[in-house]
Amino acid sequence: MTDLSLRGVSKSFGHVKAVHDVDLDVEDGEFVVLVGPSGCGKSTLLRIIAGLEKATSGEIRLGGKLVNDMPAADRGLAMVFQSYALYPHMSVRDNLAFGLENVRMPRAEIAERVAEAARMLRIEELLQRKPRQLSGGQRQRVAIGRALVRRPGIFLLDEPLSNLDAELRVAMRAEVASLRQRIAGTMIYVTHDQVEAMTLADRIVVLNAGRVEQIGAPLELFNDPASRFVAGFIGSPRMNFLEAEAMEAGQGIAVRLASGEMIRIPALDGAVAVGNRVSVGFRPQQARLAAEGLPLEVAQVEQLGTETILHCRTKAAEPVVIAQYGQAAIKAGDTLHLDTAATPLLLFAEDGKRLAAP
Repeated sequence: MTDLSLRGVSKSFGHVKAVHDVDLDVEDGEFVVLVGPSGCGKSTLLRIIAGLEKATSGEIRLGGKLVNDMPAADRGLAMVFQSYALYPHMSVRDNLAFGLENVRMPRAEIAERVAEAARMLRIEELLQRKPRQLSGGQRQRVAIGRALVRRPGIFLLDEPLSNLDAELRVAMRAEVASLRQRIAGTMIYVTHDQVEAMTLADRIVVLNAGRVEQIGAPLELFNDPASRFVAGFIGSPRMNFLEAEAMEAGQGIAVRLASGEMIRIPALDGAVAVGNRVSVGFRPQQARLAAEGLPLEVAQVEQLGTETILHCRTKAAEPVVIAQYGQAAIKAGDTLHLDTAATPLLLFAEDGKRLAAP
């Protein structure tokens, strides 16, 4: 296995800049997930690492060696694509062995590697089948196995579960996590699904419009987001945001919401100037209800058995989602009150940056 270092990596397609000055270090044995919405540059960045796209500027180093001009075939990496890209006329065994045969590896070693990969991925009984005889999950295992037999320095996975149905995605997510533990390999994984990112990653790289918004451990991004974008992207249901204006306060920051109510955030004294536009954020799971507080009208109730999702709106018609554990006896039309003193609140500047205590 090996480590990866990116310094100032950018990629332009004509006048369009898809990746902006990315700095990233991936340690040997680390599982890093690149996450963000469609078009944010995550797959382009992965292809640059793989050598399938050439960086417009910046440096890419593998194991300390500069590889900008090194062909993809010589980088010692293996890539699993969103489409399985299996050869339909070949058996599973032949699909696994094909790349090794092309580099004229001895037959005995090929057989050993194929058998080892099949055992790790639990596809030993499928080796004689053709791809058309496999389920989606089985095909994805074969695609991963084709990368595994190469014993690469880094595994690159480009949205490998996106073609699977919801139930199978959950099962395959567990398979990928288990595989990572068995092979202890360095992996860089691309997805738009923040649940995959949270459950699989040692560290997450959040990308937005080709720029790195934040890099950190999953719970670090959840608990301490650097921007409104990260706060809204990480977490399900997404974080609530209420528009407000900073006002005078004796201690801390007082903000006036669009609906007219005043909220005090005591830990942020002096963090923002009076009159500035801000956003107040809080997570649905951390919302605390009380007999008095910010009034919310319930518009819709989703009873999920173990959880109740309440879709509400403020007096200014701003949407608010509250997640309550268990089965709540609440119906559409009810009025709830958010205890803003007990609910953990985050404050964001007009440009989206998180405001922290000075």
